[in-house]
Amino acid sequence: MLDIVIEARQAAISKAVKVKRILPFRLRRMVGPFIFMDHAGPILNIPSETSSLDVLPHPHIGLSTVSYLFDGQVTHRDSLGVEQIIRPGEVNWMTAGSGIAHSERFEEPSSLTGGLEMIQTWVALPESDEEAAPSFNNYTPEQLPVFTDKGVWMRLIAGSAYGLQNNVKTNSPLFYLHVVLQQGAAFALPAEHSERGFYIVKGSIEVSGFTYGPGKMLVFSKGTDPLIIAKADSTLMLLGGEPLGERFIWWNFVSSREERIEQAKEDWKQGRIILPPNDNKEFIPLPYDQSKPAGTSPGPEPLS
Repeated sequence: MLDIVIEARQAAISKAVKVKRILPFRLRRMVGPFIFMDHAGPILNIPSETSSLDVLPHPHIGLSTVSYLFDGQVTHRDSLGVEQIIRPGEVNWMTAGSGIAHSERFEEPSSLTGGLEMIQTWVALPESDEEAAPSFNNYTPEQLPVFTDKGVWMRLIAGSAYGLQNNVKTNSPLFYLHVVLQQGAAFALPAEHSERGFYIVKGSIEVSGFTYGPGKMLVFSKGTDPLIIAKADSTLMLLGGEPLGERFIWWNFVSSREERIEQAKEDWKQGRIILPPNDNKEFIPLPYDQSKPAGTSPGPEPLS
C-alpha cells in the first residue's frame, strides 16, 4: 500500500546552493532510520566564485551523514582531521555520534564543468550508538556491488537488498540504492524491510496506474509489493529499513532525547564541538532559537 507521496520543498544550504528537501516531512519524518534527504542540483551554471557554493563548518550529533554525487566534486573536512575529495559514485559515510563538525568546499572549478548534482541523507543512530565516537569512511565505486537486468541498473550504496551486500558500515538494518531504469523497465521494491520508499531524481514512474515525476518520494508499508514501471528513462534513490523509534531533530542535531539537543546547542555556542583543524577560520553560528522544545517545532533549516 502506498502510504504517502512527499513533494520536495526548496531550501538553501549556502549562498548559491538551493536544494530539494524531501525529509523530514511534517506528515512523515522518517523512512526506516532515514531522517533527512536533500537533493542538490543539477546546477549547470556554476558561479565564477565557486566558494559561494561552500557549506562552512557546522556541527552534527546522533546521526550519520551519507553523501553521494552524480556530478561534480566536493572536498569534505571534519573534526577528526579527515580531508576527503568526494567524487561521483562514491559513498562518504560520516558518523557524528557524540559530536563532529565538518565542511563541504568546492575548490576545483575544473571538476564542475559538467555541473553539480548530489544527494545527502542522514541516518539516525540507534540509542546505544548515539554517543559513539565520531568516524568517517570513504567507499569507492569498486567496493559497491552493481546489479543489472533488462533495462535495470542498480548500485547498492549501503545495507542489503535484492541479495546484494557490501562492507559499508551501518548501525541498523537498512537499504540504500542508486537505480537507473530504461523506459519500459519494471521492478519491485525489496520485500524484506519494514519501511520502504523511493525518490525520483529524474524521469517518470508509474505505480498502480498513477504516474509520478521528479522531486517526489513514494513511501510504502510492508506487505505490499508494487510494480514500479519506468514511463521514461529514470533515476531513483531507494531507501528504507527498520524504524528506530521517535527522534527529535533541530537544525543539524538528531537525538532520541530532547535534553540532548539542548546540550548540543550549548556545546556549539561554547566551542566544545571541535572545528576541522584544516578548516577552522570560519564557521556557521548557532541559529537564533525561536523554536519550542526540540521535536515540537521545525526549528531552523538544517544544513548538509
